[in-house]
Amino acid sequence: MEIEIYGDSIKLSQLLKKLDIVASGGKAKFFVKSHVIKINGKIAEGRNSKVHVGDVIWIDDNVYKLVAAKQKQENW
Repeated sequence: MEIEIYGDSIKLSQLLKKLDIVASGGKAKFFVKSHVIKINGKIAEGRNSKVHVGDVIWIDDNVYKLVAAKQKQENW
């Protein structure tokens, strides 16, 4: 599943909140410790791990790819 983000990167905890997996940073800390999370095939080091556009993230058996969000066009 592709996940759109604005900017080049976000913290893993922010991604977990965006996916509605956790409701807060504290819950993200516990979630990361108790689940298998890989970023580009490597085990995530913690909730503050950065994930970048183009990264592939495995959360348990689910796979996500970060893509750049399309910029909103302003009406002139």
